[in-house]
Amino acid sequence: MQGRCGGPIRRALPWEQCSSSSPSFTSVSLWTSGAPWWVEEWQLGTFSSGASWVDKGGYLPLNVSYQLLAGTPPTEQKYLTIGLCSVSRPKGSYLISTLSSIFSRSSPAELNSMLVVVLLADFDAQWRATTLGEITANFPSQLKADQLLVIHVPKQYYPPITGLKRNFNDNDDRVTFRSKQNVDYSFLTQFCTGRSQLYLQLEDDVSCSHHFLSAIRRRVQQMEVPWATLEFSALGYIGKLYHSEHLPLLSRFLFLFYQEMPCDFLLSHFRVLLMQNEVIRFTPSLFQHTGSYSSFLGTFNKLKDNDYEDLYTNPAADVYSDIPVYKDHVAAMAWSPGTGTFFWGRSPSPGNHLTVTFKQPVVVMAITVVTGSAEGRDRLASATVELGLHPVTEKTGSGTTCQEFYSVGDLQGGRMDMTDVHKKRFGHASSCLRISVTAKQNDWVIIKKIRITTKEE
Repeated sequence: MQGRCGGPIRRALPWEQCSSSSPSFTSVSLWTSGAPWWVEEWQLGTFSSGASWVDKGGYLPLNVSYQLLAGTPPTEQKYLTIGLCSVSRPKGSYLISTLSSIFSRSSPAELNSMLVVVLLADFDAQWRATTLGEITANFPSQLKADQLLVIHVPKQYYPPITGLKRNFNDNDDRVTFRSKQNVDYSFLTQFCTGRSQLYLQLEDDVSCSHHFLSAIRRRVQQMEVPWATLEFSALGYIGKLYHSEHLPLLSRFLFLFYQEMPCDFLLSHFRVLLMQNEVIRFTPSLFQHTGSYSSFLGTFNKLKDNDYEDLYTNPAADVYSDIPVYKDHVAAMAWSPGTGTFFWGRSPSPGNHLTVTFKQPVVVMAITVVTGSAEGRDRLASATVELGLHPVTEKTGSGTTCQEFYSVGDLQGGRMDMTDVHKKRFGHASSCLRISVTAKQNDWVIIKKIRITTKEE
């Protein structure tokens, strides 16, 4: 039976176009090969967003077929597609925790605006079956809601991945690994073309900040210049954002140069070819690398993004300090989440303080205080952190404070990371938090962040 484009009938995506002259449109078929689930296989046609000549199908054909292992492609275009490739790891998988982070740290509205596509890129059929079972068991609601797709590309569609050039003096195993990875990403981005306005590349061993999609949307809306790639992580091929209309080009670029260099090197060249000469990277990073062992031979991998920060909101409060302030780096900037917001004061003396008075009393569960610059200068060398009760107006009239304060602990190396505060002696609601200087220092002081986690009384 013939479909509207001359191939077998299937449900057509609304943004697909038929074109008898398009070299990239092929067919689709349903099949099963003894597996306990149905698998859908197709070759992608031409998608059109009306935004670029690329979408008209006038680009190099890419011969690849996809097996749809789980999920149903949405019938409406989303705002964001998130793509991940996953292969067997000798020392354990992080895929389920990564997917859990994506879904659990997104609101219902954000989930309705996204599609997650997982390419199971290992050629080991037993591993794929086991991993697919784990995915379907852990994320049935996301599969049912058309928020998650799991796909595979058979080995026959891959170019040679052994006996390749040893650029960068990499050994043969490393060359094979990174070259196949480039092809994996090529096939993944081709599959994701047209399914959303934007495409985000992640790896399968990351943690996401809360409401990362909303943060990305805000950044995109703020962009005043054309862009090819926006970066929301400093590491590898994590947190890289593309226009969907550029994915056919990116897919073919990765495929054509798959054996030349690693994917994170190739992406920088792709950006420049699309006339974005400078990196556009936002901080804090929205994604953190969590894997301890690489998918390449299980080697130890300790990479962490130092700019990562889970998005948070502190309770409403009045904030002031009697430490002489430098320019407009006022005390409230240490309390307000965000990059480039910090309190900066001149040399503090014993008894100087920064005080936070909550609009409503809160039970404090955890406290984080970070001082000093990225280079380690202007740390607060000696100070104690306190919680207070019974708010009152300062005698000087400069702000509000509390009648009673109780010490939580001292800064160590210019910072504090304390959890379970409420399980110690501070289970009651507090009205103030105070950082009190306990020794004179000649250096100025930067307080980069004060963050608390609370629960309702």
